[in-house]
Amino acid sequence: MATLTAMIFDFDGVIADTEPLHFASFRQTLAEIGISLTEADYYANYLGYDDRGCFLAALNAHQHPTDPVALAQLMQRKARAYLRSVKDHLVIFPGVREFVREASAAYPLAIASGALRHEIEVILEQAGLRKEFLHITSAEDVTRGKPDPQPFLQALNALNRQRQEQAITAESCLVIEDSIPGIRGAKIAGMKVLAVANTHTIQDLHEAHAVAQSLSQIRLSELRERLWPAA
Repeated sequence: MATLTAMIFDFDGVIADTEPLHFASFRQTLAEIGISLTEADYYANYLGYDDRGCFLAALNAHQHPTDPVALAQLMQRKARAYLRSVKDHLVIFPGVREFVREASAAYPLAIASGALRHEIEVILEQAGLRKEFLHITSAEDVTRGKPDPQPFLQALNALNRQRQEQAITAESCLVIEDSIPGIRGAKIAGMKVLAVANTHTIQDLHEAHAVAQSLSQIRLSELRERLWPAA
């Protein structure tokens, strides 16, 4: 009988309040090539994708050519703009430090994110949380981003490579997400999903197995008993 044995966190919108910084960096970079991106459009249609997926979606939506060289240049410009803003706006969501430290004392933790590795590392180090995570799967590590399950399955495989005891199964993993593509990818991977309403409404996140307004409201033991009731 499965029970909770590992946890996989999304990063942007779950651990760090970085979505407004990503939006501003995308908007600035797209404006340079004559594409206007509104805040409503970003949160409705682009949230949860990695940088490559966001740019491809925006270029396609505006019938803009998408050659690989130009796409790579857009991604580089956006990444530079984002890192500049991160240095001025470090924001960890309320309750995250406490939740992550409690969870890491009981379970192996990983991150599966569409963000770039150095973006994740910088913020985790500044927040004092890097050592809590045994593994990070970032945008560079996968060929298919969310809603494809590949990021979650890769994180699971990495956790299993570090364990000597019984293997972790997908059904015993809890994924913590804030986006609809992330929820869908985790469910396709066969994992349980807790969604936090940091960037979407609770109603928008109904596909998750459980939804919370904030990680500060979550009691891990109660969540485990609710999602794995027979364990």
